[in-house]
Amino acid sequence: MAELIETKVESFEAVGVALDAAELEGETLVRVVKPENNREPDVPTYAKLVGSSFHDGTIEVEVRSRLMPWADIDCRGFIGIVFRANERDDEFESFYVRPRNGRSCTEARRRIHTMQYFSYPGYTFAYFRERGIADYEAKADIEMDEWIKIKAEVEGASARFFVDDMETSALEVAEMFHGAEPRGAVGLYVDNGTEGFFRNLQITCAD
Repeated sequence: MAELIETKVESFEAVGVALDAAELEGETLVRVVKPENNREPDVPTYAKLVGSSFHDGTIEVEVRSRLMPWADIDCRGFIGIVFRANERDDEFESFYVRPRNGRSCTEARRRIHTMQYFSYPGYTFAYFRERGIADYEAKADIEMDEWIKIKAEVEGASARFFVDDMETSALEVAEMFHGAEPRGAVGLYVDNGTEGFFRNLQITCAD
């Protein structure tokens, strides 16, 4: 059964991020920022939905990212979701997008890295890049400072990820690195240099 989550600060716990409410175009939204002094990528930096327990099902949310004043050229507006996060926040699956690599990006080498699946700990974008593994990234027609709808369909060890109104998944992962069994929290994820806004979080649990 689908559950539309009331996306307010009180519903979330900060994990390695600054978390507050912010006004944007007349809406009060959850705002999540990774601290400037933490530059390590693909680590536990998310707002965790308190009391959430997700195994199989669907997660949908609208995200919007802007760059912080201190962001450098390698900051790509990283924003997305965490799921199946354990109680210690040291094991989870994640999917995020890099809007700065999207529609207006003129660098072909970056455009193919617009979305990313990773699995913490260990299986980060750096792990994949160093080994020439391209199976966990894909293109997307998205942009900075615009609303982007993310959807994850999770079943067992597999996941399919969608952006905006795609009917066909943009990225599929047949075997997630933590396997089929974990159950855990859902979170709102950001990485270096991102000011992230979130709304309309909806979770459908299949079990």
